[in-house]
Amino acid sequence: MDDSRETGSTLKLKFDAAGLITAVVSDWTSNDVLMVAHMNREALDLTVETQIAHFWSRSRQALWKKGETSGNILRVADIRIDCDQDAVWLIVDAAGPACHTGEMSCFYRRVTSDGLLAID
Repeated sequence: MDDSRETGSTLKLKFDAAGLITAVVSDWTSNDVLMVAHMNREALDLTVETQIAHFWSRSRQALWKKGETSGNILRVADIRIDCDQDAVWLIVDAAGPACHTGEMSCFYRRVTSDGLLAID
């Protein structure tokens, strides 16, 4: 275990084999989880620099500025890292729905014994 990674003040990101890190995004006022995405180093650097959320699209294999076409950008209020630096948490002010389906959050359904149930 690298104690400096877990307790130090130096950013030592632990990217996966594809060069990605998981990003959890939540709303800064409601604390609701809005989405989960992935970032490469360039996406994280752009996010820190611009305070607008950028991600790596695994399906398109391209850098992705959230809201670039929809206008639903995510303005970053805070960026946090987990203890072993393999996941980031973006706390954001969302300009509109975070989900591509038009829902405010990608987590708009609950898993039940009968299947999925939409959350009001």
